[in-house]
Amino acid sequence: MTHIVFDNHVSEPRFILLDMSRFGELKVLEIGDDCFSYVNQFKLIGMKKLESVVIGERCFTKCKNGCRSDPRRRFHLTNCHSLKTLKIGHYSFSDYSVCGIREVPALAQIQIGNSSFAYASLVLKSILVSQ
Repeated sequence: MTHIVFDNHVSEPRFILLDMSRFGELKVLEIGDDCFSYVNQFKLIGMKKLESVVIGERCFTKCKNGCRSDPRRRFHLTNCHSLKTLKIGHYSFSDYSVCGIREVPALAQIQIGNSSFAYASLVLKSILVSQ
């Protein structure tokens, strides 16, 4: 499977961990608006072929228009060497406490909407910038 697209409004209260790392052949991940409200941890780790991640508005948040940080809620994007594009819509991850992005040397575009990761610490490591 090289492409995964989630439609709008995909959410389930019992679904609290989304670890996409097992999809080693994935190149494109697209998530519509208002998805995964109950997910406390979202992981994209070691996905060598992943090229693009696009996340819609108000995703991965219980508070659709802003709220406080929840220390249990974390986003990890690590060791995805082919990732070129990361786009996150407005108010997504608004109550997440960690946004960790590491070892993504091909990353050329990061777009993060208003109030996304509003209360998170942002960690960028091993990102090469070409001139």
